[in-house]
Amino acid sequence: MLVTSLHIGASSVSLLIAQRNDAGEIAPIDFLEQPAPLAHDIFGRGAIAPATTERIVAILQGFQKTLSELGLSTTDLTRACATNILTEATNHEPFLLRIQVACGLRLTIIDDGEMTRLIYLKTQRRLLDTPAMRKGNSLVIHVGPGNTRALMFHNGEIARYTSYRLGTHRTREAVQESHTEGTALLEVIRQHASGNLEQISIDYANDTIESLLIIGYEAQLIASSLGKPGSPCTLRQLKQLTQQACLLSDYDLVHRFKLDYHTAEALLPAMQIAISVTEILRLNQLYIPHSEYEQGLLHDLLISKTLIGKFEQEVLRATRILARRYLSDSRHGEHVSRICQILFEKLQDLHQLGPHEFLLLQCAAILHEVGSYISPRLHHKHSLYIILNSEIFGLNRLDITIVALIARYHRHAMPQAEHPHYCDLSMDDRIRVCKLASLLRVADALERTHHQRVNFIQVSHSGGKLTLTLPNVNDATVERLAMQSKSDLFTQTFGLEVEVEVEP
Repeated sequence: MLVTSLHIGASSVSLLIAQRNDAGEIAPIDFLEQPAPLAHDIFGRGAIAPATTERIVAILQGFQKTLSELGLSTTDLTRACATNILTEATNHEPFLLRIQVACGLRLTIIDDGEMTRLIYLKTQRRLLDTPAMRKGNSLVIHVGPGNTRALMFHNGEIARYTSYRLGTHRTREAVQESHTEGTALLEVIRQHASGNLEQISIDYANDTIESLLIIGYEAQLIASSLGKPGSPCTLRQLKQLTQQACLLSDYDLVHRFKLDYHTAEALLPAMQIAISVTEILRLNQLYIPHSEYEQGLLHDLLISKTLIGKFEQEVLRATRILARRYLSDSRHGEHVSRICQILFEKLQDLHQLGPHEFLLLQCAAILHEVGSYISPRLHHKHSLYIILNSEIFGLNRLDITIVALIARYHRHAMPQAEHPHYCDLSMDDRIRVCKLASLLRVADALERTHHQRVNFIQVSHSGGKLTLTLPNVNDATVERLAMQSKSDLFTQTFGLEVEVEVEP
């Protein structure tokens, strides 16, 4: 089966045509890439220039001609995505409209959640070919066009995730007005990045980082100049190469590293950021993959949506780390999560939600009491604030908002149209919040004692009633009382009164 993946990136537009076999393995057939100054416009002027839009339209139409010659659909691509920095352009919606009108393509902007999935996939490959990353603490730094993301692995598993408003093209456009060149430009770049670099230093000050991996479009273009595949390069080697590069004109950089001009502009920021991160971590060497970044990205776009199992466990691990940070009762949170799982599975015919919503419910159950760190009395509102202002690996901002609202509505007031954050959601997302929060309220009522008394539940519904029978519980008075105040959202959402019974 032939599959296609299109990416409008920060400095280029690329297309992968590949063969997917019955086992889901993908083998590249053809790769096309053309430069386009998207990031230059976005970070330089805040909007995409008409000339850039038409340049990209022309590239896409050329790609479509190639697809047509191969007998493939020119509009129904397997994946068609645009870089996440596109949302920073004031005219990103007219840009997307122009692409759809001119090429018949509906582009999806890569969000934070998908970006972390893509970085996760890249990192999993590095865990296979870089043995040093499998033990101890390893830090993976993804230096993107607008943002830098850091994933710390402990013995091959994610232990922390942070992100920073620091990127190659964002930095390049910010220092452009300095009109400096050579080694002076490297110093300006370092100073501009100093605030974010200091934050990275603070965030990982208490961790002993034993290996560092830098990934990113520009960084990986210079890997072949720094050593053999799979081997680390020294900080000294990287500094020497950067010193050489800063003395070259853009024309010479293009020919020296086989780049396009738009990428060449962001090369020095990428190199200097890599140097600075290595220095603040007090390391003498680092790893930079030799693989083709863009081809790998296009490959991963074809499989990122199908990630299950281990990736979901990484999301839950990150959620538990956040819960521990705010001293939440882990036994209670985990037990509420288990009850949520029982209710979610047995009431599938009612809520008709999918695996992603179940993941969000699990996260909310684990985190619903983190607000007690600030105040037990209003902990549901404080939980909302803490979750909204936190990062959870693998979840985008909408996901985090939904998790925060589910946690906020686990007690007291039900969702109201005028409530902050809830009022900003679409109707479909409000319905998701109501369904999931109603399940969390019922589960929390069944764990009212915080003693994990309820482990098995028989669920049935008919005649306007949901009956929850609790085997091995002799007296359910506490659970019934709690359900009287917590089942209201379930009744409002699904039209069923909730009754708690014990086996005779």
